[in-house]
Amino acid sequence: MDFLIQGAPVEDIDENSLEIHPPKKAAAGVKAVTVALERGIAQAGVTRTARSLLRLNQRGGFDCPGCAWPESDGKRKAAEFCENGAKAVAEENTLRVAGPEFWAAHSIAELSEKTEYWLGNQGRISEPMIIREGQTHYSPIPWAEAFDLIGEHMRSTAADKCVFYTSGRTANETAFMYQLFARSLGTNNLPDCSNMCHESSGSALNPTIGVGKGTVSLEDLHNSELIFVVGQNPGTNHPRMLSALRECKLNGGNIVAINPLPEAGLFNFKDPQTVSGVVGSGSPLTDEYLQIKVGGDLALFQALGHLLLAEEERKPGTVVDEEFVTKNTDGFDAYQQARQTLDWNETTRATGLSREQITTVAEMLIRSKATIFCWALGITQQPHSVNTIKEIVNLLLMQGNFGKPGAGACPVRGHSNVQGDRTMGIWEKPKESFLQAIDEEFGIKSPRHHGYDAVEAMEAFIDDEVDVFVSMGGNFSLACSDTGQLEVAMKRIGLTVHISTKPNRSHIVHGRTSLILPTLGRTDLDDKHPGGSQFLSVEDSMSCVHSTKGRLKPVSEHLLAEPVIVARMAEAALGAAHPVNWKAMAEDYDVIRDHIERVIPGFDDFNSRIRTKNGFVLPNQARDNRSFDTPLGRGQFSVSPIEYLTAPAGHLVLQTVRSHDQYNTTSYGVDDRYRGISNGRRVILIDEEDLRELGFQNLELVDVISVFRGQERRAENFTLVAYPTTKGCAAAYMPEANVLVHKENVSRESNTPGYKAMFVRFTRAQD
Repeated sequence: MDFLIQGAPVEDIDENSLEIHPPKKAAAGVKAVTVALERGIAQAGVTRTARSLLRLNQRGGFDCPGCAWPESDGKRKAAEFCENGAKAVAEENTLRVAGPEFWAAHSIAELSEKTEYWLGNQGRISEPMIIREGQTHYSPIPWAEAFDLIGEHMRSTAADKCVFYTSGRTANETAFMYQLFARSLGTNNLPDCSNMCHESSGSALNPTIGVGKGTVSLEDLHNSELIFVVGQNPGTNHPRMLSALRECKLNGGNIVAINPLPEAGLFNFKDPQTVSGVVGSGSPLTDEYLQIKVGGDLALFQALGHLLLAEEERKPGTVVDEEFVTKNTDGFDAYQQARQTLDWNETTRATGLSREQITTVAEMLIRSKATIFCWALGITQQPHSVNTIKEIVNLLLMQGNFGKPGAGACPVRGHSNVQGDRTMGIWEKPKESFLQAIDEEFGIKSPRHHGYDAVEAMEAFIDDEVDVFVSMGGNFSLACSDTGQLEVAMKRIGLTVHISTKPNRSHIVHGRTSLILPTLGRTDLDDKHPGGSQFLSVEDSMSCVHSTKGRLKPVSEHLLAEPVIVARMAEAALGAAHPVNWKAMAEDYDVIRDHIERVIPGFDDFNSRIRTKNGFVLPNQARDNRSFDTPLGRGQFSVSPIEYLTAPAGHLVLQTVRSHDQYNTTSYGVDDRYRGISNGRRVILIDEEDLRELGFQNLELVDVISVFRGQERRAENFTLVAYPTTKGCAAAYMPEANVLVHKENVSRESNTPGYKAMFVRFTRAQD
């Protein structure tokens, strides 16, 4: 019965039906449970929904395809998922099918007018599809013919004219095969979603602490004395983090939230698995909230450093961990000298905060003996983001907050296995040691020159330097910046290949020839192998590697697992004489893990340890023994000049955000429940005073114009919504606002797009 279609696909968004309600004061609660169940049942029916949710994030089950938040090593709850995780599963679990009939019924011209919300709700792609130059519709193609076509195109062009993109949904084993395929072909063109989110974190952490990952465990969060939640919205983007914050509060810890938007999840958590979350007032979270200006965090952290050092000077030995600093770090004297003085007028101008607010938080830092800094994209997508994160590291190093309980750095990753993909070698700038290990293991010669990251790939598209583009999941055309230019360029690529589960915008702005290869999802049973069903592995945000195995019958017999697709592409492109045994890896994923064990440090005895109850944690010197794998073997203090965003007269600083009914470019629904926005996505959240000063009215329809280095980008028909954001700042949803981000507006060191750094003005929309 569950294999009957559960309701027709949705109608498209009607922006004229926009509704505005007061923002919520708390996150989660009973409403989150009811919404999650409603979405699941509508997409997949009762039985299929129950079977999947009971296995979600459980031992022996499958990892959530949403965020990368870790699970506890101890006893797990029966409902070990959040509302948005359940929505992600519902999207994948759906019994709606976008089969050949769907593609035959809708031309590219028609589909190009649809929103991402409508496209994603049409169901799972059931068969390989192709559209050739001059055609108006996709049509079915046999798998063998599709792989032959890929091989033909790749053999007929230079390796560096092929680009291999991947999203964080890709499992470790698939990612390892994917990068091996690219390097076997002869390119390091491996852009991924890390380039667009946490690349700045790695660019800051690697030179300062020797590892581009966080240094804390879930238990550290529970036992921390002080947690900073900076530039992130846990209530929507990683809701299970709220349970960890609540645990910290119950254990006597304090929380400081720093964000331009007063998000519900920063203030109160109504845990639906507790009495207080169901019938009570919930659990207050934030002790101090700093409503900072967009881009003002660097100035704030410099001010905190100044205040901590001033207190150390007044009371020597009470603030700075002198033993740790002397033994384990370098550059402290230069940092101390740089922070001796502070221009408080400029700091206030940069942050929008008062001296008293900053001093109060500094006093909390001074008292804390175990502090964690958590951050996400509100920090990483600025021109000066790398220096901002280095200032966070300065504060942590100063007080010895590495390698001790309840303390450390915590970049909160977004997509489920985005961290694991980088561990597996999905990187355009690989280390020589990794390439040597690959070459020795497989008898190939990997290229040494750097490849394209996401922004560089987009520029290569525009310059007609790409002949083949392969996308392993994701939605490149909408996830990138400057989407207007990008989409025009994508249509000129010779062949685009999309390994996908559901329709998305990238399928519509396709190359001259385009393939859509349907793949299994996290929830699907992967049993078409000589040795029976297979499982995969992922790495969470805190470096724990564990297994994931789907058990639901796929909606189509034509779906192939991602490792199988990679293997067959490689065989078609590289030929039977290639030294890598792709077939063996596709048939038995233990073979892939054996290769990984011999290539990547930390994966000793991989096949045995991945089968243990909780998996295993990868080594991390900064966390494990307070040592740092930097050139000097010490943690590195940094000195950066003050820097912040100053919009031209008549402009505001615009940041992109997700709605609560969204994950990355996927829209699950049309309600941003916590912010009070319903039935619309083309909105600008703007301070009431800014609204008056700019001469506009609440709910007025405008066109948005961004300016960067004298060039303008325009997005039409957005509604201005009065909202309690920081004065001088505004917010809009991605990907709708990505068209406004100039491709050269990036973080300097990491090349991450400046999604939180647009200068915009408004004009009244044309009738």
